Amino acid sequence: MTDTQTHLTSTQSRSHRVVVGAGWGVVATLAMSVLMIAGVATGISPMPKPIPEALVAHTLGSMPKPALIGLAVLAHLGYGATAGAVLALVLRRVTVATAIGYAVVLWALMGLVWLPYLGWGPFGTAVTAKIAAATLLLHLVYGTTLGLLLDRGRAR
Repeated sequence: MTDTQTHLTSTQSRSHRVVVGAGWGVVATLAMSVLMIAGVATGISPMPKPIPEALVAHTLGSMPKPALIGLAVLAHLGYGATAGAVLALVLRRVTVATAIGYAVVLWALMGLVWLPYLGWGPFGTAVTAKIAAATLLLHLVYGTTLGLLLDRGRAR
């Protein structure tokens, strides 16, 4: 194989990993979102509203509810897709354990950056300490789902 062929194959392989990671990142985000929305809708969740909705409202201000929800969904799916693509690009082989570890890092980022940005304090503690556990559970669902899907894809 020539250097050019090797480079093209390597580039195609990276591109493929990014696309697959992004796709499975969306699926994993949907899995965690179903639980988040169900928790908020039933009152089980300690969060006053879904975090993506709160972030969009806080950042962009008042807007019609359909626009707010639409932008929140797009932002959350985009974030999950990007996170999945990054993981798949950085690691040639993703396991459930590495994806869960990655999800814990994403949870820490959310807890230390995004929740304080909302005024909820680190890990939501200004609202209730229960937000930390609830959001960790959601991120574990994301990581487990992403890891199972990416690892399954490698087995083929």
